[in-house]
Amino acid sequence: MFLLCGLGNPEDKYVNTRHNVGFKFIDKLIEKLNFETLKKDKKKQIFKGHIGKHNCLLIKPLTYMNLSGLAVQEVLNFYKIKKSNLFVIHDDLDLEIAKVKIKLGGGDGGHNGISSIDETIGKNYNRIRFGINHPGSKDLVSKYVLSKFSKKEMDVIESKLDKITEFIELIFEDTSLFLTRIAADKKNGI
Repeated sequence: MFLLCGLGNPEDKYVNTRHNVGFKFIDKLIEKLNFETLKKDKKKQIFKGHIGKHNCLLIKPLTYMNLSGLAVQEVLNFYKIKKSNLFVIHDDLDLEIAKVKIKLGGGDGGHNGISSIDETIGKNYNRIRFGINHPGSKDLVSKYVLSKFSKKEMDVIESKLDKITEFIELIFEDTSLFLTRIAADKKNGI
């Protein structure tokens, strides 16, 4: 079984903000691949379904970004999922808008959600880094990640998330091919 976790903040005011691109990804998978709600409590929402031939759970931690690790740890432990089968999608300031990179382990890059997961389960899991651009100054980061995407940016984000959803099964077998397929759509224009 695989676990895909999208990071974000649970309140409506955070919908379509840069920091919530992980939640947007999970919502897209639920919609396009017909995942069903398995459980919802104060810490998390869990959805079940299939990606190709793989049994998968999707999770949206509801603990706010800074405590995301608590929900992830609970789900990994309860369903006995290996850390190597965990994929966490999160916003990344160091990548241009809608650019996607995947890596196993590494530092948290100042991302509080990743830091929380690292503290609770360690660093040896897969990260899907989704670019949101950088505001230019470190002083602007906190406000910037909680700001909403422009209409033009949102069009690019939606297009990339559609592409990711179309080829998501490849992520389990060939991440290089996955990245090649989703990069083939060059509808940027930002």
